[in-house]
Amino acid sequence: MAGRDTNEGVSDDYPLSVGESLALIERQQRETQRRLRVNPAMFYGPWGAAYLLGFGSVFLTYPTAVPLRLPGAVAAVIIGVLFAAATVVSIVTGVRAGRGLRGPSQAAGAMYGWSWTLGFCTLAAVNNGVTRLGLPHDAVTLLWSGSSLLLIGVLYLAAGALFQDRFQYGLGLWMLVSAATSVFAGVPGNFAVVSLAGGGGLLLAAGYFTLRPPCPRR
Repeated sequence: MAGRDTNEGVSDDYPLSVGESLALIERQQRETQRRLRVNPAMFYGPWGAAYLLGFGSVFLTYPTAVPLRLPGAVAAVIIGVLFAAATVVSIVTGVRAGRGLRGPSQAAGAMYGWSWTLGFCTLAAVNNGVTRLGLPHDAVTLLWSGSSLLLIGVLYLAAGALFQDRFQYGLGLWMLVSAATSVFAGVPGNFAVVSLAGGGGLLLAAGYFTLRPPCPRR
């Protein structure tokens, strides 16, 4: 309409028509959805890098065919810093994602988020208890790497079922296969599997969601 301000503001002299009001509401909803939308790559990317570089550095502490050899202390610092950074990014991203959810969706997301914390705390307690039985060092190493990937795989299977997401379900299956492969690879091959298959799989997932952003929330 001629002479009317087409910006977001509303003039008292020229009240909006029903159609223009609906268009303004739709634009505001799209902007809100854009701000609230969280790309899953923000979860997959940091953890993929942590697994790839962290466990890759642990692999390099063993005498292998790879000419590079890292001191154990250096590998410990690398994996510690990367895992701490991934945890912080996940917490911040999760809080941001939760702001746009209400009702059952918020409850489901919160319960699933806590499943990771509760699952890994329980896993640590179980593995430490089994370790006290006097298992050989290599067996303990295989136990931790294999069970960690196993839990991750199961949690992604649960996410795929909960959110009807075939991609996450497929990623869960990949992690389960990686968990079994890491055990049969022995030590230090298990660290290579966790690094390349586990971390690499998460980074591929991050790349997938970077190239194909998620749909805005409804």
